Amino acid sequence: MDAGNLRIALVVSAYHEDITGALRAGAAAALEHAGVRGDAVVVIPVPGAFEIPFAARQAAETRRFDAVVCLGCVIRGQTPHYDYIASAVAHGIMIASQTTGVPISFGVLTTNTLGEAVARSGPGEANKGWEAAMAALQLTDVKRRLTRPRASGSAA
Repeated sequence: MDAGNLRIALVVSAYHEDITGALRAGAAAALEHAGVRGDAVVVIPVPGAFEIPFAARQAAETRRFDAVVCLGCVIRGQTPHYDYIASAVAHGIMIASQTTGVPISFGVLTTNTLGEAVARSGPGEANKGWEAAMAALQLTDVKRRLTRPRASGSAA
């Protein structure tokens, strides 16, 4: 896959900034590793995870980006708030991708503890930001293959 000409938006929640900053670093490292130019990556900060779907959809609707990577962290607490937020964010991101036709990946950690979040945002390819960025790149390739004109007698 030639990622050198792709433009990618990173929608990053500011809540749990230590974790989301590490996810952002992981995503940026993955994109660089894949050949995406640094100046083709735009970071869009949002206050919290609940705001991610709105910003992701707005970014996708501009048509300036080939894919959007959503990064955030929701940690379970003592109230049902976690369940509402985690579900709404996942559903909102899915709807944004389906309605815009732009690949949008889910890199929002939903963990029981801060320790689990730290473990999933560490350095290297196990970083969920890295994984979300790579998923977005793979989806851009899937979209390209499925939408290109088909040669007679060939499959996507």
